[in-house]
Amino acid sequence: MTGTPVDRASGRLPGQTAEAHILSDLVDLLAAGRSGVLATVISTDRSVPRHAGSRMLITDDGRRIGSVGGGEMEARVAAEADACLAEGTPRLLEYQLVNPGDGDPGVCGGRATILMEPHMPPSTVLVIGYGHIGQAVTDLAHWLGYRVVATDDRPGTLDDPTAADLVVAGPVSEALEQVDLTPRDHAVVVTRNTDLDVESLVCLLTTDVGSIGVMGSARRWETTCQRLRELGTTPDDLKRVASPIGLELGAENPEEIAVSVMAQIVALDRSTAR
Repeated sequence: MTGTPVDRASGRLPGQTAEAHILSDLVDLLAAGRSGVLATVISTDRSVPRHAGSRMLITDDGRRIGSVGGGEMEARVAAEADACLAEGTPRLLEYQLVNPGDGDPGVCGGRATILMEPHMPPSTVLVIGYGHIGQAVTDLAHWLGYRVVATDDRPGTLDDPTAADLVVAGPVSEALEQVDLTPRDHAVVVTRNTDLDVESLVCLLTTDVGSIGVMGSARRWETTCQRLRELGTTPDDLKRVASPIGLELGAENPEEIAVSVMAQIVALDRSTAR
């Protein structure tokens, strides 16, 4: 077998620095749908354990790859990773390494500033119903960089190539067996009737999905709500659902409706990130 040799101990290509190797690990982590925090020493003063540019990746399960100095300082950096991921925003950490008696994480005599950057895979948009509007939402969500899952119960509806990252032909329950929805994700219910709306919502309300939007008129939504109440859905659960879905843009055709739906989702994501 021919090819570029890899160092068995480090997994690096020849000439690949530790920092470049960490970035490769980060790419692989995100591709697997995982999250992590990249810690980078961005400035130093006097004596410190690692130079500016040194990096450490803290994965969502607490594993550390690389080093920003070891010891107590590195332990504190790793401890900040969970909060950094939860907030989804970068943060700066400054450490004096002079006097542990004053709470400093070392005695090297210098100072280090470390940038913490959270990295998470794209949020998922689950599109339930692959009619004209579902197709338009799928296309636009994919173009905007979301991970898109499209599902429809009608045989053959999803046979043609789609922009979805995952296609599930069958009931919503089968799609949810393959997708772990989180508070960062969104469900777009654009089905053809209230029976399917009810079926979809009964399943979705058992998940942690961050937002649920349902297409339809006020009268259709009231019919759906009545059916859900009869099935035991609580008022608090019903408050998790927005209907009609989308911002009021006066949209008429499927592409315009998709813009209104995705504009609402982007607005939700941006407000959550602040």
